[in-house]
Amino acid sequence: MHTVLLTGAGGRVGDAILDELADDYEWRLLDRDPLTGDLPGETVVADITDETAVREAMEGIDTVIHLAGDPRPEAPWDSVLRNNIDGTQTVFEAAVDAGVENVVFASSNHAVGAYETEARRPDLYREHDEFRLDGSELPRPGNLYGVSKAAGETLGRYYYDEYGLSVCCVRIGNLTKGHPPIDYERGQAMWLSYRDCAHLVDCAIQADYDYEIVYGISDNDRKYYSIDRAREVLGYEPQDNSAAHE
Repeated sequence: MHTVLLTGAGGRVGDAILDELADDYEWRLLDRDPLTGDLPGETVVADITDETAVREAMEGIDTVIHLAGDPRPEAPWDSVLRNNIDGTQTVFEAAVDAGVENVVFASSNHAVGAYETEARRPDLYREHDEFRLDGSELPRPGNLYGVSKAAGETLGRYYYDEYGLSVCCVRIGNLTKGHPPIDYERGQAMWLSYRDCAHLVDCAIQADYDYEIVYGISDNDRKYYSIDRAREVLGYEPQDNSAAHE
């Protein structure tokens, strides 16, 4: 069975993935804090900045889903530098040395948050496909957390170009369990359901690609981002739509 290392397994994205895919792969779950509950596979308590521990966890792995890092949009520079940039480089380096097939990197909408200007309001995104971000645009972070995610994408590009490591960067939108936020349009436009999140990651594990940047949102009527690339390259077919919950 395909063996997958999931870093940051104790977070919300990890919860969404394991909710749907627990029985589909051989899992190794890594988190800096002890994991509890009925979990698949083996667990590893380690920090991703610990090179020795990461290399040990990488042994025998086919795919890495890299979620670990400081998830706070307001996180200070010393934290995002250590956890999100240095830690991500440690993961990529260990993946190459271990002969991993592909890395799925959890990027974020914050890597492009500064595109949300007065010239690119939701009505333009909603009505005109050409205004939607599609992954071909340059990063434009709106905070230091977004800077760290843009740096992670660039590290992924380097490790593909230099070593041939297949990398899929997923710019995750607004992941919630259950229904989407119903009180503001931005949250609905960026919504990613648990079911679609797991499906997208499953596609990224299975698909054949080189280096890709795709957006992780459900098939919402309102969209800031295009999911065309995820459909084309990964075979992503989301089932949910925030409009169904209005």
